[in-house]
Amino acid sequence: MKTLLVPVAMHDALPSVFETTRLAASRFGSLIEGVSLRPALAEYVPVDMVGGMTWLRDEEADIAEAEEAGSRFVAAMDAAGIPRHPRDGQCNPAKVMEAGPRYRWRPDVPTGDAFLGQYARLFSATVVGRPGTGDNAPRMTTFETALFESGRPILLAPPAPPASLGEAVLIAWNGSTETARAVAFAMPFLRRAARVLVLSVEGGMVPGPSAQDLAQALACEGVEVTHRALPTGRRTPGETFLAEAKEFGCDLLIKGAYTQSRLRQMIFGGVTSHVLAQADMPVLMAH
Repeated sequence: MKTLLVPVAMHDALPSVFETTRLAASRFGSLIEGVSLRPALAEYVPVDMVGGMTWLRDEEADIAEAEEAGSRFVAAMDAAGIPRHPRDGQCNPAKVMEAGPRYRWRPDVPTGDAFLGQYARLFSATVVGRPGTGDNAPRMTTFETALFESGRPILLAPPAPPASLGEAVLIAWNGSTETARAVAFAMPFLRRAARVLVLSVEGGMVPGPSAQDLAQALACEGVEVTHRALPTGRRTPGETFLAEAKEFGCDLLIKGAYTQSRLRQMIFGGVTSHVLAQADMPVLMAH
């Protein structure tokens, strides 16, 4: 987790995104790169209800938003005492381990989410806010673009800034390819965690290895881990994972995203949908 990408958009969860990033960067000595994330000009078409006219988001407003995003990012990094890394400065492989956290801002990036999905392929993880439905909440399209297009994990910041990150890790195991990928990406966290729990819930599994199988495999990787397999209860698997995570004191949940399709989850619900709507701790996800 030596490089972290932070797409900065103007939403209420931005302080939590910055704090989640700071905690991760402090843990791994990461280089944090911030970019401004704005809707593409042609995607934002407000309607004048009086005159019945539409107009495109203008370039001046776009420039102002990008500048505000940069100002807020730099102010947050400076307030955290993280030193600036030269924008054009190259990472020295011989000094990466001892460099410590640092940041840089990339000022000139295209609008729209497409750029994010491509650019995030260069980073260990992308930190975004947990999507919401309100006007001032992080956008679902940002999360899904980074999740499906980057090929890298997403570190999901909760609505409120977390107090810690990666000390007590819970793996929401369902035996799937998606969760196996999330666990592989999470190995830097797992190797540094004080406590790790692999949890499975009957009714939430797909054909694949059990929680005990995963725990034994992680032990071979040098990770001290416990495991539990819970029977079906009155709660859904998603509710069970979050309730058990809270009881465990979890400050990082590891989960595969969309083992069931997005369309199916929109209609019937699912663990990913529940976690995206309700999780109050950081979540590392992969598809």
